[in-house]
Amino acid sequence: METAMTMEVLLWVLAVLLIATGILGLLLPALPGPPILFAGLLLGAWIDDFAYAGWGTMTVLAAMAVLTYLVDFAASAMGASRFGATPRAAWGALIGALVGIAFAPAGILLGPFIGAVIGELSARRSLREAGRAGAGATVGLVVGAAVKVSLAFTMVSLFVLARFF
Repeated sequence: METAMTMEVLLWVLAVLLIATGILGLLLPALPGPPILFAGLLLGAWIDDFAYAGWGTMTVLAAMAVLTYLVDFAASAMGASRFGATPRAAWGALIGALVGIAFAPAGILLGPFIGAVIGELSARRSLREAGRAGAGATVGLVVGAAVKVSLAFTMVSLFVLARFF
């Protein structure tokens, strides 16, 4: 009896560590935040045999984890567009974000900016307009990070509501 209780406590500690690491991973490019966060929530549900957070809840949480990736890739492109960039700059920001992953952490920050600038220059726009598009992509990146963190806390809140209320 005592061993089972000790094991359950250790599993909950692991679940909480995974959740915290997942949230941290949303801001640090070296960690795959959404899958780690979801793994922690899934472990928590599994510990309780999915009695509180069932498959419906877990499906919603999985969809939200996937949504964090979509937000990440779309934010830079939308930021560039909001600053009057051409579609080429928006595509450049998106491609820059993807390529930037390989050059973390600096690439994560600079990739969308450089991609947007290159895209804008390829559309024969001025250096000033290209810089503005790059700044827009960077603003989009910051807004995207805020949305991702909000999604993560919403995921945790939904889990806590399902578990305790």
